[in-house]
Amino acid sequence: MKLGLAGDTMLGRMVAARLAEAPPEALFSEEVVAVAREADLFVLNLECAISDRGEPWPDPFKSFFFRAPPVAVRALRHLGVSCVNLANNHALDYGRAALLDTLEHLAAAGIATVGAGPDVTAARAPALLGGRPGAADATGLGVLGVTDHPAEYAAGPDRPGVAYADLGEGVPRWLTDAVTTLRARTAAVLVTPHWGPNMTTAPARYIRDAAAALRTAGATLVAGSSAHVFHGVTDGVLYDLGDFVDDYATDPRLRNDRGLLFLVTFDPAGHRPVRLEAVPIALDYCFTRLADRGERAWIARRFRRACAAFGHGVAEEGGRLVVRWDGEATRP
Repeated sequence: MKLGLAGDTMLGRMVAARLAEAPPEALFSEEVVAVAREADLFVLNLECAISDRGEPWPDPFKSFFFRAPPVAVRALRHLGVSCVNLANNHALDYGRAALLDTLEHLAAAGIATVGAGPDVTAARAPALLGGRPGAADATGLGVLGVTDHPAEYAAGPDRPGVAYADLGEGVPRWLTDAVTTLRARTAAVLVTPHWGPNMTTAPARYIRDAAAALRTAGATLVAGSSAHVFHGVTDGVLYDLGDFVDDYATDPRLRNDRGLLFLVTFDPAGHRPVRLEAVPIALDYCFTRLADRGERAWIARRFRRACAAFGHGVAEEGGRLVVRWDGEATRP
């Protein structure tokens, strides 16, 4: 199995304005789409509502509200997206009705969702991807979504919202139990936390601790988001996937317009990730393409430094950055 992973995917604001003028398939270059379609399953963090209803969340301190039109679902289908994480700080930007619309539009497109729902039980529920129907043994990939902000977006017993956990206080029992239970049902478990502050270059201590706790509970792979900048990786953990498409201003030092699209290859049984390929991408204004030569060199230098902090070397093969998790050492 090969799993595709992408970070924050924001289809609202000026990206939504572009969708009024161009087809949704035009948000990504053909080459990016081709890489995404190499994956058997593809999961990303959807950082917006998809709806034509709702009003901005009534928070005087909130600066950004992201909502995409229903046609935006076509961009996800064009990429071959299997599942999106909705546990993040933009799922309820236009209220609970817009969140429910988002769930309906994605379900109608055949795209699974995790991390949000009409109540807390649904928000915490996993998605099951790629399993063999009727198989006697555990097959396929189980996915769970969670966010550590904002608390006011948390789902309740009768209230739509997101799967929220204050990870700074530790990983809650409901989440570790969910990982352990899911691992008994599936060959592999992916947890997709939206954690930590924006514009950081490395994971905070509590994030590293939370990732370790999720792995101990049985998570095969942990792939985070929120920083808008990609972080390094360690065994079974991608601390932050960075951004995938948006209209955001570019930080001249952190270069959040230079990112990575990830492909994770599992062993033949589908139980263990053994190889990570990180494909350099460039986020132009409301359009994502493969990075050019100079951009690739910058991305490679930064990714190597970030991974070296966790004791991992990064090789380069055919313009892709490769980390091996199969016991074969990769020299820095």
